[in-house]
Amino acid sequence: MEMNRKQPDKNAPIGFFDSGVGGLTVAREIMRQMPNEKIIYFGDTARVPYGSKSQETITRYSDQIVRFLRTLQVKTIVVACNTASAYAMDTLEKHIDIPIIGVIRPGARVAVEVTRNGRIGVIATEATIASQMYTKYIKELNKDVTIYGKACPLFVPLVEEGLLQDPVTDEIARRYLTELIDIDIDTLILGCTHYPLIRSTLGRIVGEKVRLVNPAYETALELKEMLGRLDLLGDEPPGLGSNQYRFYVSDMAEKFVRFANSIIKYGILSAKAVNIEDY
Repeated sequence: MEMNRKQPDKNAPIGFFDSGVGGLTVAREIMRQMPNEKIIYFGDTARVPYGSKSQETITRYSDQIVRFLRTLQVKTIVVACNTASAYAMDTLEKHIDIPIIGVIRPGARVAVEVTRNGRIGVIATEATIASQMYTKYIKELNKDVTIYGKACPLFVPLVEEGLLQDPVTDEIARRYLTELIDIDIDTLILGCTHYPLIRSTLGRIVGEKVRLVNPAYETALELKEMLGRLDLLGDEPPGLGSNQYRFYVSDMAEKFVRFANSIIKYGILSAKAVNIEDY
């Protein structure tokens, strides 16, 4: 979204939010690709998962989090959650005066680019699948492809519990993915930012002939392009003690820090708990 409003400070932080730890996969890509950028991340750990909730509830949660991030003077917001991107983006775009980007469009675009047989699978939460947003965006790009959506509601709780390499996760993944394998998809969108954390398991089950599309990686590329176009790329390398990466959660801060440190190798020392219902 580009609007004729006051230009944000290019060296202000980028705001991220997700229902829990999944959005860290997007933040991690930004850290890798844009080392000058400051990041403020909010994980809604008190209300995870979003995928089983209504559009009204998800939109209310997203509004609260955006209001919180705005109090921290962020220059742009990344909705690092597929479910919130599917259900809340239209509302958020109407009420915000800084650039905002979701994770669905970038993943849809790349899936259309890489499919060879026109059969694209999407695994995501129940809410994201029900929203049909991946189908909508993919069909806008290529009306001839066929999209097969599969809700995988147990993946988020498994990831949040840290069961990334576990026989239980393997068994659940096989049950979810078998029907997609049987209909000969050649591309699979990981339509939830938690899912890249079990990418090795998913890749092993679907086989090397199926291309896995990680919207986290593609969103980072698109964000970098957007910030460059808007002259908002940070140009001041953060110095020592600059508090470059800050993390906030709505509950269970210590558990979040332990898990985050296993995902992001930047020494996350703390996460601050906030009462998000106040926003």
